[in-house]
Amino acid sequence: MLEIVGDIWAYAGTAVLVITTNGSLTRDGRAVMGRGVAQQAADRYPRLAEIIGGMLAEQGNHVFDLGGGIVSFPVEETAWSLPDLKLISRSARELRHLADHNGWARIVVPRPGCGGGGQVWQEVRPLLARWFDERFTIISR
Repeated sequence: MLEIVGDIWAYAGTAVLVITTNGSLTRDGRAVMGRGVAQQAADRYPRLAEIIGGMLAEQGNHVFDLGGGIVSFPVEETAWSLPDLKLISRSARELRHLADHNGWARIVVPRPGCGGGGQVWQEVRPLLARWFDERFTIISR
């Protein structure tokens, strides 16, 4: 996996973009897209919270291909919990399997759980390195 500094949205249309998410729903069934890349994605794609919410309600808190080159990546069980290293590891495995299945050539992932979530990159990196190959780019600001 490659590590770079930049703006994830600069890769829209040229790579699959990953947004970190949680498993919480609002009363009307939309995903809670509280901060970071999730909030930026919700601002760019107004129906995204509704789409993720439907998938969460049907299938639970997993990695989902949301269409249009966007993929969800759960890092927290709820919007109010801290990022969970086991969940991050599971999400990395699920994302790798989805990338293999779909033949994706380039996937750009923010440092999961390390922004507003407070996880330490040195602890998260090995969890991703186990699953991510040269197709995966980790981006930070």
